[in-house]
Amino acid sequence: MADITLAEFEKEALAFLEANVERRGVEKAFVWGEGSDNFYREKDRQQEADNAEEAKKWRQKKFDAGFGWISGPKEYGGRELPPSFDRAYSQLESQFRVPDQSAFAISLGMVTPTIYDHGSARAKELYVKKLWRGEMIASQLFSEPGAGSDLASLTTKAVKDGDEWVITGQKVWTTGAHYSDIGEIMTRTDWDLPKHKGLTAFIIDFKDPNVEVRPLKQMTGGASFNEIFFNEVRVKDDMRLGDINNGWNVALTTLMNERASIGTNNSGDNNLLTRVIAMVEYYGLNKDPLIRNQLADIVMNYRIANMNAQRTTAKAKAGQLPGPEGSIGKMVLVNNQARLVKFLSHVLGPKLIADSGEWGTYAWANFVLGTPGLRIAGGSDEVMRNIVGERVLGLPKEPGIDSRSPFKDIKVS
Repeated sequence: MADITLAEFEKEALAFLEANVERRGVEKAFVWGEGSDNFYREKDRQQEADNAEEAKKWRQKKFDAGFGWISGPKEYGGRELPPSFDRAYSQLESQFRVPDQSAFAISLGMVTPTIYDHGSARAKELYVKKLWRGEMIASQLFSEPGAGSDLASLTTKAVKDGDEWVITGQKVWTTGAHYSDIGEIMTRTDWDLPKHKGLTAFIIDFKDPNVEVRPLKQMTGGASFNEIFFNEVRVKDDMRLGDINNGWNVALTTLMNERASIGTNNSGDNNLLTRVIAMVEYYGLNKDPLIRNQLADIVMNYRIANMNAQRTTAKAKAGQLPGPEGSIGKMVLVNNQARLVKFLSHVLGPKLIADSGEWGTYAWANFVLGTPGLRIAGGSDEVMRNIVGERVLGLPKEPGIDSRSPFKDIKVS
């Protein structure tokens, strides 16, 4: 039983918010051609870093006031209140102008739960509270140039040296590494075992001088991704996550949370659909039966995706671990965005690819250019289909995957 009623908690939360941030005004209804059409412009790296600092300040303030990890254990600064209190606070906070919290998506949505579930007592003592309080931000270090979809083929190695491990190798597509403090890294620790069996996970410090972070420029113009080089980085054994050579199970904890997060992101974005509908009306295409049919198909599929996202969220609120529905949501999101990109290209034509200054046209370019990246983010389409096929439909595993031979004997392409 909670030592405070939900009504009392909401009163307390509202008082905190009103004393510290400005309430949002009534949002003006969207009108095509009014205000900025800058829908999806990416921030540069300095803006991302500055926003992360603002986010950290706000998170520390609300954590200290008792609203940072409402359902979390008291030993880490939580209040051990039911999930309904978390939902109530989130709904209240959405009414106020708080700093953008997207810098914590990977840190709190993927890495921190993994440290909490698999970290040593020392690792949890050092990081769990600081991560939830916003003193630190964590990123995920899985993909490599030769191990993206087939993560188990990774070759970044960790060699035991006394009570330390020496890590050497390269990671790629690491979001937010330029403003992160620590990272969850997956390494190979035994080359004589099958590829899924010889992996071990660790926590690394980005401030280590032997960790080099380099930006990766995307075709959208942004550089939120990074490639990272590890030159004999030394990590204490108590920074290991899970047992030696059992890193695959650790990775699954992170990946399931990642796919659930991506699968619920923009799954039913009303603002996005409002803009698309307004665009069709502005160009006088709302009476065209083919356009209406395509638009209805887009809206319907986004609505269905939103229902699946609600199912995923409900499962998390019930305290259940993410499952294959996260992979379904991720696949649906990719298909929906691709369907929308095709529609935008059809409606706007050349206006989409040439910046003529006309409102609401070229502004969609970043959305279009960023969509292909979703096909590999958080696991490629092929990986997602395999997961759904095997874990939901009960189909046999993908043929040709060698999960028995020692990794050293497998030819990695």
